[in-house]
Amino acid sequence: MTPVSTRLVRLLNMVPYLKANPSITYDEAAADLGVTRKQLQQDLDQLWMCGLPGYGPGDLIDFEFSGDSIKVTFSAGMDEPLRLTSPEATGLLVALRALVDIPGVVDPQAALSAIAKIESAAGTVGHDHTHAVAAVDERAPIESDTAAAVRAAVRDGRALNIEYYSASRDTLTSRVVDPIRVVLVGDHSYLQAWARDAEGVRLFRFDRIVSATVLDQAAVPPEPAKQAPPDTSLFDADPALPAATLLLAPTATWMLEYYPMRILEELPDGYHKASMTYASEEWMCRALLGFGADVRVLEPESLVSRVRESAAAALAAYSELSG
Repeated sequence: MTPVSTRLVRLLNMVPYLKANPSITYDEAAADLGVTRKQLQQDLDQLWMCGLPGYGPGDLIDFEFSGDSIKVTFSAGMDEPLRLTSPEATGLLVALRALVDIPGVVDPQAALSAIAKIESAAGTVGHDHTHAVAAVDERAPIESDTAAAVRAAVRDGRALNIEYYSASRDTLTSRVVDPIRVVLVGDHSYLQAWARDAEGVRLFRFDRIVSATVLDQAAVPPEPAKQAPPDTSLFDADPALPAATLLLAPTATWMLEYYPMRILEELPDGYHKASMTYASEEWMCRALLGFGADVRVLEPESLVSRVRESAAAALAAYSELSG
């Protein structure tokens, strides 16, 4: 259910919006306002009963409905949209600028255009409007074809065929998914989608989606999957998954940005002790061996033994070959 405060803001802005777009169709207005046609009709019915104190017939907001179009014939003084306060505008600008560089969340060019308009409308520019011009002329980050395709599929409710690199299994797989939404976890954006092969909801990190093709079929995730919140247990150190305690050398601190890790302790000389969850001990062992001396596993003991034994076996094989 939509919060009352959210609907109130929409209602207060709807009249000036309709005044600025006379004879707009129901479908066009619903799309611009981000509501269904049914919700738009309910909002119009609500507005029709709102007016000035006294609530006489001439005081109520009035509309003219001609065919499939809507026209405001009396606004009851609601002619201007709500204005942002300076703190509200600042918060919105900071959020938009942060989202511009995160793939798949917003259209970068549209976001920069919105930033310029908000700066101008909120009066954050000087009399010469140089800041607004700079925002308009600012070059938007180039959005990859993959990110654009995923964002379009989420927006239009279309199925996707994606090539995805699974870091936990070190494999590249092709799968058909039904997009649900784009979510942010930490500093990364993810596509939350129904994976048809696994018959379950999965999170696909944008920078690991190698390619994406929008299919000519509607996305049909099960309704319970659409309504459920994203499962971010892997990133919250889910106690159901095993976790390794690692000692990272200064040359390996890049891993803190690339893998879902939790820093346990910052040590002298740039070393870090960190915790990392994993689904497969076999994959974790291979990954740790690939890092060489830059990463040392401290716990659990079973993983320590497996890494030690695998390293010893590799050295023995090299010795045999050299002999």
